[in-house]
Amino acid sequence: MKPAYLSDSALDQFIQSAFAEDIGPGDYSSLSAFPSDRQGRARLLIKGDGILAGVELAERIFKAFDPRLEVKVFKKDGEAVSFGEIGLEVSGPAASILSSERLVLNCMQRMSGIATKTHRLTQKILHTKARLMDTRKTTPNFRLMEKWAVHIGGGVNHRFALYDMIMLKDNHVDFAGGIRQAITNTKNYLKANSLNLKIEVETRNLQEVAEVLEVGGVDYIMLDNMDYDTMREAVDLVDGKMSIEASGGITEETLAAVAECGVDFISMGALTHSVNSMDISLKAF
Repeated sequence: MKPAYLSDSALDQFIQSAFAEDIGPGDYSSLSAFPSDRQGRARLLIKGDGILAGVELAERIFKAFDPRLEVKVFKKDGEAVSFGEIGLEVSGPAASILSSERLVLNCMQRMSGIATKTHRLTQKILHTKARLMDTRKTTPNFRLMEKWAVHIGGGVNHRFALYDMIMLKDNHVDFAGGIRQAITNTKNYLKANSLNLKIEVETRNLQEVAEVLEVGGVDYIMLDNMDYDTMREAVDLVDGKMSIEASGGITEETLAAVAECGVDFISMGALTHSVNSMDISLKAF
């Protein structure tokens, strides 16, 4: 099942905006190089190993640009791929294939890189209950696709944006005058505005963890930049009263050790802000 944020309207808006940016008044290279009625075929060539992502989006992009384009899919989203494999074939008006090529490749290359990294890191914590989670550290106007890629790679999407969940981070707490006041203000605001949103609170030490538990009414507690011993103490202190997320400075090397502390989720901004795109190309044949 696709995440709720992948609505038809959101996807269509992204595609049209991207076409406007890349094509503008016209792809004059394709319009001028050969007759407008020229037909063609092209293959999506995989030049790396990993998890493929963006196939469903690619189909949508081709069809949005020109409904006459026919797409034959050989590898689906989430499938492992290797160098030399063919992901899909597209056929139809040659100019339409070339005009939509770059948007398809830009999306699939980055999405596949994210899905591949997410899958690799997820494998490192399968022996624990922890789930790998993304963040809002995404590329402006491309979050939709980056979050989707994390999902395809087996990760968990955190809140999509600022409007679908409350997260009281250190600055919120400090501006509010403390954890108790921040949580109390939040509950009052949600009630006054008839909003039903989950609440997460970031904590920096065991004292703040204890304060969150004392105030109560919170769905998630974040352990920010805590060492292993402190995280284990925090897990014992929470004792299942709310879900626990570990965050801050977690690397591929430390991921498993953090998971073994007993947390429910581990968030890593690196899933989306520090990835190598998969090498993919589209070649006429």
